[in-house]
Amino acid sequence: MATSVCPIDSQFSDQISALLKSPSPQQVQEYFQELIAKRQCNGLRVKPEGEHGKGVCADFDFKEGDLILKDQMLVGAQHSSNKIDCLVCSFCFQFIGSIELQIGRKLYLQELGISVDNECGQSNRTECSSASLNNRSPLPQDTIESLMNGSMHLPCSEKFPLPSVVSCPGGCKEAYYCSESCAKADWDSFHCLLCTGKGSKSSNIEALLNFIQHANETNDIFILAAKVISFTILRYRNLKVAQFENLEKQDAANLCTKYGFPLLLEAWKPVSMGYKRRWWDCIALPEDVDSCDEAAFRMQIRDLAFTSLELLKEAMYDKECEPLFSLEIYGHIIGMFELNNLDLVVSSPVEDYFLYIDDLPLSEKKEAEKFSKPFLDALGDDYSICCQGTAFFPLQSCMNHSCIPNAKAFKREEDRDGQATIIALKPIPKGEEITISYIDEDLPYEERQALLEDYGFRCKCPRCSEG
Repeated sequence: MATSVCPIDSQFSDQISALLKSPSPQQVQEYFQELIAKRQCNGLRVKPEGEHGKGVCADFDFKEGDLILKDQMLVGAQHSSNKIDCLVCSFCFQFIGSIELQIGRKLYLQELGISVDNECGQSNRTECSSASLNNRSPLPQDTIESLMNGSMHLPCSEKFPLPSVVSCPGGCKEAYYCSESCAKADWDSFHCLLCTGKGSKSSNIEALLNFIQHANETNDIFILAAKVISFTILRYRNLKVAQFENLEKQDAANLCTKYGFPLLLEAWKPVSMGYKRRWWDCIALPEDVDSCDEAAFRMQIRDLAFTSLELLKEAMYDKECEPLFSLEIYGHIIGMFELNNLDLVVSSPVEDYFLYIDDLPLSEKKEAEKFSKPFLDALGDDYSICCQGTAFFPLQSCMNHSCIPNAKAFKREEDRDGQATIIALKPIPKGEEITISYIDEDLPYEERQALLEDYGFRCKCPRCSEG
């Protein structure tokens, strides 16, 4: 079987090797010291070299239940299939609009049978919601529209206020925000090259739509990879502008040749800190694929990534950042998410709303349910669906695994956006390494070790040492 060939891989092999070279311990330490100071993550220290590579240590004593870290993602994305159920800010991922809009929008799209692909301009209907239609009681269309346009208000919904919806600066109908500041931050960091609206800075919007369609139909991890490339290109351009301002006019013409790749390396620095392997080398072998077919399976994954990359290249190719469009770089970016990702989860205020109604005193509950129960019945089992996605968190990704972890990712009641929240499970004295579990630590020994093989190691924590 012929292998897909990306000419950029051979043409820029030296630059690609430099981009994929692991940062030195000093570079790691300096980067994370600056990041911890910027984010005011007091009490943490990243050690660049340890038994298991990077690690995070406590810099003072934590008590059980203490908040250790709220880690802002470097890049993240809501799952395509989840966009029907949850309208969230495309940058910070908190729910937006109102309880009425959240319910009305979901019912409207479900009744029309619209999938995420339809929102992007496609015509095929897909199963985009987890609950069965048999568990729902449909509502009149004018009732649903009243929810969406704000003319109908549900009892007690004012107890769950949400930020107003802010549209994409580029005019697309795919990204919405909780504030102008989130809209600007996303536009400046990622979205201006990935927007399908009239104001997009993509070189080919039709090609971009093709890329998005392919990602939605195959694996939305490609959207995350595209965001990383967009992020790096935009950082490179900003660094280049700053460099221009520091040069004499006669030297400006030589900027690209003299400073181009060092600027790209600097733009890539935040991404370089993540542990990476090629996606097709590190992806777990599905249970329905026999070991004798493993080589063919991994080749299929490689070819899938190549197809996605070719579509992305048509949409946002940048000559000055050409090494980023190599299959080697693309594969390693996707592999970084495969190995380091943390689920992006934000609880639904719609679930909180219906639970609040259910907990009202009996007389108030009966009165409220006269209006709210038909909507709960119409939503069926879908009423509690939370925002779901995938993200890369720089500090969380440095935390090593243990089957007896002293910390865990856990969203508290007040955590209403997409940041990773790490909580102490037990007292953690100053100097002790902070560990989390990458898997379900309650599984038997052999099952735990089998799952951890996908991360490229066998666990030797005290619990596993005992067998």
